[in-house]
Amino acid sequence: MTEAAPDGQYDAWLDAIEAGEGYYLECANGHGWLPPRRICPECRSRDLGEERLPDSGKVTTHTTITVPTPQFEDDAPYVTAVADFGSVSITGMVRGIDPEDVEIGTVVGVEVGERVTTGDRAVVFRPR
Repeated sequence: MTEAAPDGQYDAWLDAIEAGEGYYLECANGHGWLPPRRICPECRSRDLGEERLPDSGKVTTHTTITVPTPQFEDDAPYVTAVADFGSVSITGMVRGIDPEDVEIGTVVGVEVGERVTTGDRAVVFRPR
């Protein structure tokens, strides 16, 4: 495996989550977005500030991947979910729970893990 090139603000965001300092960007009108972002797509405001991510969110949708693409074959089966963290929704993999037990409304925390197949960092949700 070759060493991956850094992905700018996305890697900085993952670093912040690993340090327990996860954040999102919010404009003065309360629209929340994940970085990188220079302008609010909702109201076009350029005044974006960092807000602390809540400690937990709720799964709003999920799917279990049993037949992955080759680059994720050693990760399967795995659950990909979208979780609502207040002003932002985050997509990640759910770990620490049987895939059949993941439900809409499952309360999760966010952290950074690694993909089994590639070793790449990934957003991971764990039940709270």
